[in-house]
Amino acid sequence: MKRKKIIVNDKMQKGYSYTLTKQVGEDFDDEFTPELTPKEMLELGVFGGRYMRDCKKEFPKEWFKKAKLHPEGESGHSKELNYFKIDASLPLSFWIKKGWIYEEDPRGWFQWYCRYYMGRRIEQDITQIKRWVAMRRHIGQIKKNCMNGDLSCRKKQRQALLHWAYDSRKM
Repeated sequence: MKRKKIIVNDKMQKGYSYTLTKQVGEDFDDEFTPELTPKEMLELGVFGGRYMRDCKKEFPKEWFKKAKLHPEGESGHSKELNYFKIDASLPLSFWIKKGWIYEEDPRGWFQWYCRYYMGRRIEQDITQIKRWVAMRRHIGQIKKNCMNGDLSCRKKQRQALLHWAYDSRKM
């Protein structure tokens, strides 16, 4: 694969650059097996449509064609845009306080995943993959407490799992 350098200039990063070293959607760590692509997540409705509105130049245009996004220029987010029509997000300030936001990806896990999916590999990958694996506990809770296919059961956990590329519609 030919390496490609990406330079980011958006609201949260100016002049940040990274290099794509893997093919798009390939060569993932063996422990990291997301069920949804970033494009699928954006189309289903995640993060109240607020995520990535100013990052369209960095990622493929097709990711945003059917993405459910909160209107540009408006603050906040719209829980109605989420697949389960429920707010399952915590504010960025919470993630910063917990130490889960890193300089490379100031928007958090989903930004990391988008860049990883595109082919970027960095030292932080190991930490983010461990965080993704830890979300499996929510799958166990849904399976323990909900009838298979009952999408009205534990909607907040199901929405949170969608935010982490687990397809909670299939549980």
